[in-house]
Amino acid sequence: MSELEYINGPLSLLPKINFSKSKRISSYDRTGGNKDYITIGPMTKVKIAEIKGSGIIRHIWITASSENRYYLRDTILRMFWDEEENPSVEVPLGDFFGVGHGVANHFVSLPLSMIRGPGRGLNAGMNCYFPMPFSKGAKIEVENESNLEIRSLYFHIDYEEWKSIPENYGRFHAWWNRENPCKPEKYEGEELNTTGDENYLILYAEGIGHYVGCVLNVDNFNAFHQNYTWFGEGDDMIFVDGEKWPPNIHGTGTEDYFLSAWGFPSGEYSAPYHGVSLAGDVNEWSGKWSMYRFHIEDPVRFTKSIKVTIEHGHANDQGNDYSSVAYWYQIEPHRKFPPLPKLVDRRPRRM
Repeated sequence: MSELEYINGPLSLLPKINFSKSKRISSYDRTGGNKDYITIGPMTKVKIAEIKGSGIIRHIWITASSENRYYLRDTILRMFWDEEENPSVEVPLGDFFGVGHGVANHFVSLPLSMIRGPGRGLNAGMNCYFPMPFSKGAKIEVENESNLEIRSLYFHIDYEEWKSIPENYGRFHAWWNRENPCKPEKYEGEELNTTGDENYLILYAEGIGHYVGCVLNVDNFNAFHQNYTWFGEGDDMIFVDGEKWPPNIHGTGTEDYFLSAWGFPSGEYSAPYHGVSLAGDVNEWSGKWSMYRFHIEDPVRFTKSIKVTIEHGHANDQGNDYSSVAYWYQIEPHRKFPPLPKLVDRRPRRM
C-alpha cells in the first residue's frame, strides 16, 4: 500500500481524482431574470430537490426571508434517502444549521455555518457540509407551517452523481427534540444521579452507525436556582448498545462536553468542531444559548443502539427549556422519529 493511502484529515481526499459528475439544484430564475428564489405560501410544503440514482450531496446553502419572526422554527427541513417513506432528517430550519431559539447568528464551524444578514437577526446565509450519500435517490422538502408566507427561499444543493455507493456508507440523519421545561429533580439531602434516567435526551437511535455530534439550545430562564445560576453542571452520558449504568462515556459537565472550561467565559466563539453559536448573559449565564460539538475525529460507534443524554443542571436539578439537534450516520432502516411538536410548542420562549 502506498504511503499516500495513509494521508488523514478533513482535506485528505482533495488530491484523489474520481469520475463522479458534479451537479447543482438551485432556485435560479429559469427565465434568465433575477428572481432567483421561490415563495412558499402559508401552510405549504415544497419539494426543493429530487434526485434519481446514486450520489452524495456535498453542500447545501439556504437563505430565506419572511415577515414571520419565528420562521426559522416554524419552517421544517426534511430529507429522504433511497425512496424511504419516513424522513431521515426532520428539523426546524434554523436549528438544523446550528442556532436555536428561532434566531439567526454568525458562526462558522467545519460542517455548519451561518453568516448573519442585516436587520432583526432573522436572516442568514446557512451552510451544511455534512456528506449525504444515497443509492436510489434523494428528496429534500421544506414545509412552512405558519400562516405567513416565506417571501423568498434561495438555495443551492451541490451533489455528485456516482455509479454506485459502497454498502458500508451510512445514511445521514438529523433529529430535533425539545423538553420545555425540563422537570427539575427534588432532593432531600445530597444531589446524586446514578441512573441517567431523567437526563435530557439528545438522541436515541437503533441500528448500526456512528453519532457525529449535536447542537444544544438552552433557555436558562431558571438561572436563579438555589445553588447555581449556571446550567453547565450537567454531565453528558452516552449509553451504547444497551449498556446499563455506568455508561462507558460519562462526562464532567456541560461546558466540558462542548470543549470549553470554567463556564463559557468568552461567550460566543467558533471553532471547527465546537463552539457557542449564541450566548446569553455571560455573567449570570441566563438567557438563550446554543452550543455545538461535532465528533468529526471521534465519532461514537454503535452496533445495536445509542442513547445520548445530558443532565439539565447538576443531577437534573434545574428546570430550563432544552432543545437540540442530533446528527448521525447509520445503515438503514432507521427507527421512525416521533412526531414533531406542533408549531406553538416549537416556538421559543419570549425574550
